[in-house]
Amino acid sequence: MTLRKIAVMGQPVLWRRAEAVALPLDDATRRLADDMVETMRDAPGVGLAAPQVYAGERVIVVQPTRERDAPLVLINPTLEPLGEVVELGIEGCLSIPDWQGLVPRWQRVRWQADDPDGKRLDGEAEGFFARVLQHEVDHLDGVLYPMRLRDPRDLAMTREAHHLLARLDPHRADDEPEEDTRA
Repeated sequence: MTLRKIAVMGQPVLWRRAEAVALPLDDATRRLADDMVETMRDAPGVGLAAPQVYAGERVIVVQPTRERDAPLVLINPTLEPLGEVVELGIEGCLSIPDWQGLVPRWQRVRWQADDPDGKRLDGEAEGFFARVLQHEVDHLDGVLYPMRLRDPRDLAMTREAHHLLARLDPHRADDEPEEDTRA
């Protein structure tokens, strides 16, 4: 397995719709999936889409929980919202280092995909896992999370992202400027 370079915002590969992958997987796509798992873990991240490592294929790897259990490798994933509930949550992205945003996402989704061996997988996801799936599938469609923001004020540098919490909870008094303690 090889660590791959992560494309950052501005790279054209991130704006393009990725191509469907033919099954059974060829050796190059299997290597891509293995490399993506290693790259995601090294970054460290909880999800990674093929365009983020300069590959225009519909492949994602995701951690279903915040624990370091075995990631899912999903080929040609599709999502369908379940219900009407959309939640705001803070997201970051390996392709947009040092920034975070307050992103609306479906609270629950149904997902389908193939695994690297061509076995059909499906399930329902909610909360954190649903958010990660939506974020990574967006990458396959050439969408980066800032394109989903409701308001430009919902984007902040990571060191200032605590101010986004005030936008989630208007009763939180976090709008006061903090003293700059840098020398």
